[in-house]
Amino acid sequence: MNVLVIYDSVYGNTEQIARAIGDGLSDTAGASGSVEVVKVADVHPDRLRGADLLLVGAPTHGSRPSPAMHEFLNRIPTNALAGIKVAAFDTRTDMEKQTGVLRVFGKILDRFGYAAQRISASLEKQGGLVIKPPEGFFVKGTEGPLEDGEPERAVEWARQIAASS
Repeated sequence: MNVLVIYDSVYGNTEQIARAIGDGLSDTAGASGSVEVVKVADVHPDRLRGADLLLVGAPTHGSRPSPAMHEFLNRIPTNALAGIKVAAFDTRTDMEKQTGVLRVFGKILDRFGYAAQRISASLEKQGGLVIKPPEGFFVKGTEGPLEDGEPERAVEWARQIAASS
């Protein structure tokens, strides 16, 4: 199985999650497969050819993916992902742990969504076969670090994806 994990990261948190996902998939790719973890700035949509599984993630900014990820998703040609299994992830603040105005803002985010939902919808629109619902991984505050246990949860999430692929 050839796996491509594409991510964008502003403060390094999403990169840590992407690398943990790559680690979780590495031992399941098989003898003839590969797992590549690549920053979105280093990927052209043509690189998607040959992937059996594509995982895409970005930090959440105003319920959307980062601008670089948004631009990349818009450059994927129509039906370029036909037959490719896909899943999306993001990093986000756990608004349930926040207080006051942020708690209200968290309810707004719950209503309008996070980056992973938009990434997943975009991948599906381009023909990708969504094999797992979008997943969010939590950071402490805006810049992080990651909440305790999140890299380990990312490894487990990746293993679940591999087992179902």
